[in-house]
Amino acid sequence: MPKRRTEIGDGSADMTAEKMRVAFVVHEFPVLSETFIVNQAIGLMDRGHEVDIFTRQLGDTDKLHPDVCRYGLLERVRVLPEVPENYGWRIVSAIALILKYGYRYPGPILRSLNPFTRGIRALSLWSLFTAIPALSWPRYDIVHCQFGNLGFHGLLIQDFNPAAKLVMMFRGFDISQYLRDKGDRLYTSIFAKADFFLTNCDFFRRRLVALGCPADRVRVHYSGLDCEKFALKLRAYEPGAPVRIAATGRLVEKKGFEYSIRAIAQVAKQVPVIYDIMGDGPLRPELSALIESLGLSGRVRLLGWCDEAEIIRVLEHAHLFVAPSVTAASGNQDAPINVLKEAMALGLPVVSTYHGGIPELVQDGVSGRLVPERDADAIAQALLELIARPDRWPQMGQAGRDYVKAHYDLHTLNEQLALLYRALLAEDRTLNNGKTANKRPLSQAVNP
Repeated sequence: MPKRRTEIGDGSADMTAEKMRVAFVVHEFPVLSETFIVNQAIGLMDRGHEVDIFTRQLGDTDKLHPDVCRYGLLERVRVLPEVPENYGWRIVSAIALILKYGYRYPGPILRSLNPFTRGIRALSLWSLFTAIPALSWPRYDIVHCQFGNLGFHGLLIQDFNPAAKLVMMFRGFDISQYLRDKGDRLYTSIFAKADFFLTNCDFFRRRLVALGCPADRVRVHYSGLDCEKFALKLRAYEPGAPVRIAATGRLVEKKGFEYSIRAIAQVAKQVPVIYDIMGDGPLRPELSALIESLGLSGRVRLLGWCDEAEIIRVLEHAHLFVAPSVTAASGNQDAPINVLKEAMALGLPVVSTYHGGIPELVQDGVSGRLVPERDADAIAQALLELIARPDRWPQMGQAGRDYVKAHYDLHTLNEQLALLYRALLAEDRTLNNGKTANKRPLSQAVNP
């Protein structure tokens, strides 16, 4: 598509601009917990752009977000070619591939094996396994890797779309646990080759810059929320009734549910309480045993997996929300998590932790309380303080709702993403020893 200068920064819709074709790159699709992928895809489609989703593996198609069906996103999924992990078997498979397709597509095969243009992707034979499927791919303007550790796959797609701009998004696991496992120099190559970088909180942006990411090519782009789906309900308490506390998340270590359950055991000694946890995961047996050992059966309820409508129904009847996130032993950390945004949008005062990007969302003493990680006593104290002052709940709930609408509005963020894409396509790109150079700083463009 022709490149032209794009005005950025005014936040206005660009509905008359030419259609862009965007390739999202993900680990798995569809995944119910990754609504941010769906939200961004349909946001771009609503603006007239084309979106295809490249995934390493197909997810569970029996449990789908309603918008996956409504927008026909499964029809836009392309499963990336499988490459044998064992290098010996990879060579055998590569020879078979060359014998089968070499005479029909000699040009793409030879180009995929050229180490001078494809580098390690050619030497590892990865680009060869992509070459044949790529013949049926459309030409993309933007290749957007939704996780930082998908950069290699993004470069493979860009190999066959040399004019495309490569955007890298870092969300949590990829800039915490994965980085600790693989080493601090893991992303050095992608910092030099990608066109722009996004993170979902300033906590991770600062970490990226410290690792060597160009500071003028990275900015925060929050995961948005459609606040219209979450009607504000200012909370009130009827004396004598149990205080209803809710939580949502996968039952894994970094969600910290062990500490909130232990906190509820303390709270329950002073006031009647019901604690509903929505979500499932590998720690369910362990958490069930903890609930029983603390004598909390009937007071702490593991509701299992719930869809969006069920989550909203539970939250509408809750008085308070708790998100006790912790840094996992593996190093895995969270950005401002969507479940907190949903609770705040519904007007719930919240209790959470000084963890990752969460302090960028929850204002201590304004929309809720923040406490140290892994501190059940502090969680209990924060809950008891809020329970003792139900007159503060409406003010806190309104403050939380206002903050989410001001900073995490899905429609505004989707518009900013489209404007960023246009700004990247409009700028001139020169190559200097394989690195992008002379780029106009865009880190402040269309800021959230």
